[in-house]
Amino acid sequence: MDSVERPTWAPGDIDLSRPSIARVYDYWLGGAHNFAVDRAVADNTLADAPVIKDVVLNHRAFLRRAVRHLLDQGVRQFLDLGSGIPTVGNVHEIAQATDPSARVVYVDVDPVAVAHSRAILTGNDLVRVLQRDVRDAESVLGSPEVRGLLDFDRPIGVLMVALLHFVPDAEDPQGIVAAYRDAVPPGSYLAISHTGYEEGDWDPAWDRATGTYNRGVTELVWRRRHEVEALFKGLDLVEPGVARLPLWHPESPDDVGEDAARFISFGAVGRKP
Repeated sequence: MDSVERPTWAPGDIDLSRPSIARVYDYWLGGAHNFAVDRAVADNTLADAPVIKDVVLNHRAFLRRAVRHLLDQGVRQFLDLGSGIPTVGNVHEIAQATDPSARVVYVDVDPVAVAHSRAILTGNDLVRVLQRDVRDAESVLGSPEVRGLLDFDRPIGVLMVALLHFVPDAEDPQGIVAAYRDAVPPGSYLAISHTGYEEGDWDPAWDRATGTYNRGVTELVWRRRHEVEALFKGLDLVEPGVARLPLWHPESPDDVGEDAARFISFGAVGRKP
């Protein structure tokens, strides 16, 4: 793709001929920061597993509802871990629509996501973009981007939306969560969404869908409800606790489909006492 075709938001050091997971997600979410190569991967994946798009959209809808809930509790600063490209319904737009002084730090390890994010967010002095591996909590929390923007004497909303199902048990997801939980002040919140299922829920069709996703996008880890609940150790769960994504604080009847009670992802918010 030559310079004439490269839009102003696409940094010059990004190879537009190679698909990006972040831009694939942007396409599924209805964003505009993607290219034909990304759309091809996205469409091929959906051809074998069309329900994946619904899952992705529900994780994004949970993010919006969780951020609004935290805003209602007075939270005005957010640490969005594994943020991808800030696209449709992103954190800083939601937060700053309520309070223009709200602050957000986006963190992602993907250089494509980070480069696009920095280009998109140029000029917003209350938003920072940090390229770090969120598994290295010490590096994230000690960075100038985080320490320079977020006030650790006031509550912080830590967001791990559609993140931990990419972290295998061997990499200690509970330990990762605990490191952030222990670093933020009392009154802070943690929001997590995660693919998962209950005993007896598993549909053999998901074997094919998971295989397609793993080959076309990235490796996915499924966890059961009690495993997701364990991630909130040391926190007080906000009602209704760990729930199927469509059932966590739905904003309208349209948020709750016929399969809501068996939806294959969970979401929850916990408060640090």
